[in-house]
Parts: sequence; C-alpha cells; structure tokens
Amino acid sequence: MSIHRSLKTSGRLIRARNVWTRLERIQVLQKEDRWKEGDPITGLPKVRTRFKTKSKKQLKAEAKKAQEAGTGKEKEEEKPAE
Repeated sequence: MSIHRSLKTSGRLIRARNVWTRLERIQVLQKEDRWKEGDPITGLPKVRTRFKTKSKKQLKAEAKKAQEAGTGKEKEEEKPAE
C-alpha cells in the first residue's frame, strides 16, 4: 500500500525548528559564554532560535553592489595622477 503524497516528507525540515534540544542550547550558551562546564543542565536560560537569513535576491543584489564598487575602484586607480 502506498502513502498519500500529502503525508510524504522531503527528508528535511522546510521551516526553522522553534525548539532545541538541551545539547543544542548548551552549545549556543557556551559560544556566548553564558554557560560553563559544571553549571547545572536544568533550568537553562532561553536561547534565541531564529536567525535572519538573506534571500537569494538580497545576496545577488549585494554581490552586484560589491562588484560595481570593485570596478569603480579599479577605474580610479587607472587614472594618472596630476
């Protein structure tokens, strides 16, 4: 018997997870120097789980601006000094 297409998963999460495991939370807290080895693992402080990511459109626009800025600098360098 086959599974209905609406029940299939693509093998990965499409949206961001809003709940992290204790280990993931501890790793983030260690990076922020808010948790040290030996501290209790219960009652951990809250950790931000969502991070802003740039869309492909925004990344392309930034790359284009950087490229234009790079070519503008090259043109200035080619001009002879008076």
